[in-house]
Amino acid sequence: MFALQQFAVIYALTFLGQNVLGSEIINGEIAPDNEMLYMASVLDYRGYHICGGFLVSQNFVMTAAHCDVYPTHVVLGNHHLRRADKVVIQIAWKYKNKDFHDVNSGNDIMLLKLSTPVQPSKTIQFIRLPFHEMTLNENEKCQVAGWGKIDTRGNAVDDLRVVDVSVISPQVCWREWGGLPANVICAGGYNTPKGFCQGDSGGPLVCKGMAVGIVSYNRKIGENLGQCNYPDRPNVYTDISKHLDWIRMILQWGKS
Repeated sequence: MFALQQFAVIYALTFLGQNVLGSEIINGEIAPDNEMLYMASVLDYRGYHICGGFLVSQNFVMTAAHCDVYPTHVVLGNHHLRRADKVVIQIAWKYKNKDFHDVNSGNDIMLLKLSTPVQPSKTIQFIRLPFHEMTLNENEKCQVAGWGKIDTRGNAVDDLRVVDVSVISPQVCWREWGGLPANVICAGGYNTPKGFCQGDSGGPLVCKGMAVGIVSYNRKIGENLGQCNYPDRPNVYTDISKHLDWIRMILQWGKS
């Protein structure tokens, strides 16, 4: 077992017994309407936002495996969840990595097949994925985006927000967590007031215009409450480049 399991961690997605919009980027800014057009909001059967995601092909949205809590639709083409001019598409099938058990064990990745193929437009675009396994440089500047609260105990917001985060070395991340799952990236949320919070699960870590990570977890400080404003441990993401064979296989199946 990973030493990480000795710590209290929380899925970036948290249910508090009420209809929350999931939590949001900390100390970020509202994303411009003409940028990050690949972002998706994953909805549950009640129509509530439960996770972020991102469009990687005509047929698939990528998100975190722990977001498999009755997702039924995705919202595309609009950064403002309350506005009517958005595209809502039903999820036809879920492909969750077979090696995923919980965030502590890694492999926190899932592909959602859309019931209707999506064509690129002025408001909807795909995002590139890595072509091969890669290693990010320490302190490399990236971005993470999502919807929801603006601090640990703040109010929910409806507009997509984005924040710059810096990559943290695996050695530092391992030391601060006391262990890590395999195949993860750490960025933000350590010695900085910037990063993601519970509810941003499934959103992309974007470096140089490419989706390299998936929001997985941060630190838990209490019952159903993640520490987001000034977390003392790094934010953890699934490393997409370590799952390329599986991704290519699912995308190929999804064409049929």
